[in-house]
Amino acid sequence: MTVTITHALAVTALLLLSPAAFAQKTYLHCGQLLDVRSGKLLKQQTIVVEKDRITAVQSGYTPAAGPQDKVINLESRTVLPGLIDCHVHVEGETSKDNFLKEFTQNPADVAYQALGYARTTLLAGFTTVRDLGGSGVNVSLRNAINRGQVVGPRIFTAGKAISGTGGHMDPTNGYRLDLMGVPGPAEGVVNGPDQARQAVREQYKRGADVIKIASTGGVLSVAKDGSAPQMTEEEIRAVVETARDLGLVVACHAHGAEGMKRAVRAGVTSIEHGTLMDDETMKLMKQKGTWYVPTITAGKSVADSAKIPNYYPALVTPKALAIGPKLQGTFGRAYKAGVKIAFGTDASVYRHGVNALEFGYMTEAGMPALEAIRSATLSAAELLGQTANLGSLEAGKLADVVAFDGDPLQDISALMRPKFVMKAGVTYRQE
Repeated sequence: MTVTITHALAVTALLLLSPAAFAQKTYLHCGQLLDVRSGKLLKQQTIVVEKDRITAVQSGYTPAAGPQDKVINLESRTVLPGLIDCHVHVEGETSKDNFLKEFTQNPADVAYQALGYARTTLLAGFTTVRDLGGSGVNVSLRNAINRGQVVGPRIFTAGKAISGTGGHMDPTNGYRLDLMGVPGPAEGVVNGPDQARQAVREQYKRGADVIKIASTGGVLSVAKDGSAPQMTEEEIRAVVETARDLGLVVACHAHGAEGMKRAVRAGVTSIEHGTLMDDETMKLMKQKGTWYVPTITAGKSVADSAKIPNYYPALVTPKALAIGPKLQGTFGRAYKAGVKIAFGTDASVYRHGVNALEFGYMTEAGMPALEAIRSATLSAAELLGQTANLGSLEAGKLADVVAFDGDPLQDISALMRPKFVMKAGVTYRQE
């Protein structure tokens, strides 16, 4: 008996003395911390992090409590919750030969370039993104990031997006006839409610976190019309109902007002872009509680690129010139009308890593800096259904923390220059 007790005590002592026995904490000493709920800049705050969570936010600079603890000095900086971009495409990036790449790149090529875009996005201070459509590589990238195999933001992905034949998400638009084939629900192309349901189930099976549809034409698809309706209300409703059964929400790309109204009436959770949104659509969105994700940066980028000779195919250029410049004005009207807004940029249509340009465009259109920041924190977390984990610096939330020089409430461009980035308790940038 004595031997047994002595052995047990020895084992206990070894466990207590091992590094793992000490609950390591990280103390972030914040010169200014933006409480996004109250809108107040709190001076000299300490964020206490254990593993991947915030365990406390304390007034004053709390010293390290144990030999294994770490202190990070952010005393000269303004600290915010990790930023969230609700509309990106992490697999690609705009280029003059972008339309040729689909014939020259293999999925592995897409995956390797996506690794770089993901890392760039995280280091830009965006710790979470919603990827709204790609080849399916986006699902694998999400999984690799979640496993800690590669570096990138937390990804909620739609897998492949869905539209009708010839619609914005039809992957064979612009192909010659013998290459077009007849893409169907597995490729995100649907005709009728039954195929719409099948397409949702296909993306669910492949691991999608959200469903993305296009109820109207788009700018960058090789098709003539960028704003006319391209899905019936019955098809959209079938998507929404099927997604809801599977625990998913639906994001809807739309430029034209009629396609937006059909989508809102059918119950989509968010309208993406919304370029030609009219007053009736705004009123309907307010009634239904539909989110608006504006992507102003994308509008400006495609309009600029369209001015470069032969940058886009001939069918795309006039759409980019006509639709791109209108997004910022639509956003301003929607904000003033009281439509719910979540931050999203359509990264890939412009260069990854400059997502924070959107904040400047939002404030130019009349949204106060604090509200713009809330759109990328509290509001974005709500749209993602992640308010328990993301969107604010509070005990119990994931330790997603970013820091900047200066005061972004006074100079919103400060958000373009992150100096510190932490995601889930791991530091990825520290200057």
